[in-house]
Amino acid sequence: MNTSQTSIIIADSSTISRLGLNAIINQMDGFIVVGEADNSKSVLDLIIVKSPDLVIIDFLSDDFDIETVMNIKRKFPKLFLLGITPLQNGNTLINALRAGIDSYIKKSCDIPEVVDAIKSTSKGKSFYCGKILEKIRKESIDISEMNNIDLPCDAVALSRREKEILTLISEGLTNSKIAEMLFLSSHTITTHRKNIMSKLGVKNTAGIVMYAVKSGIVSPNKFLFAS
Repeated sequence: MNTSQTSIIIADSSTISRLGLNAIINQMDGFIVVGEADNSKSVLDLIIVKSPDLVIIDFLSDDFDIETVMNIKRKFPKLFLLGITPLQNGNTLINALRAGIDSYIKKSCDIPEVVDAIKSTSKGKSFYCGKILEKIRKESIDISEMNNIDLPCDAVALSRREKEILTLISEGLTNSKIAEMLFLSSHTITTHRKNIMSKLGVKNTAGIVMYAVKSGIVSPNKFLFAS
């Protein structure tokens, strides 16, 4: 294989989808498909063997899930991931980004957009197709919150109360709602939130949620398809 080529693995349980992506990539200079996977285990095994530059994945297809994305990013943090799925709601999008997807497009995007997404993602740039951008706009999702969040590598000492509040924050509850549920004042919840962010070394709610998901405190599948 030419070392100057960008190597790609396609991860999708749909044979037709894999064939379609292969046809597109075969027409792109400097890009080559080095493997295909139709389930979560096989994509992880392929990455070890093939050491690709980019994985194109439909994590919503059969035998895949959002945890596949998380496992790939945990084991191969420098590997670029391009998600190509049917269009889902805003929670699907934002949780995919939290789990580690670098770029996200819809399966019905036209070929030029797919090509642009592959090229941009392989260079380390995030790419979202027009349909995804429209979804972001309609649901007022702040993509900037997903960027530049460095999670701590060392163990974090959270109290039982802080873990409880962290979980509720990650499930989308407001300070006032959490205060009502725990019979505490909003001021107390605000203080706990600040302490949690300080301990985690994050600056916003997105960082709290990313920590909760990646540390296993909250399962992304719990709210991935929430409306």
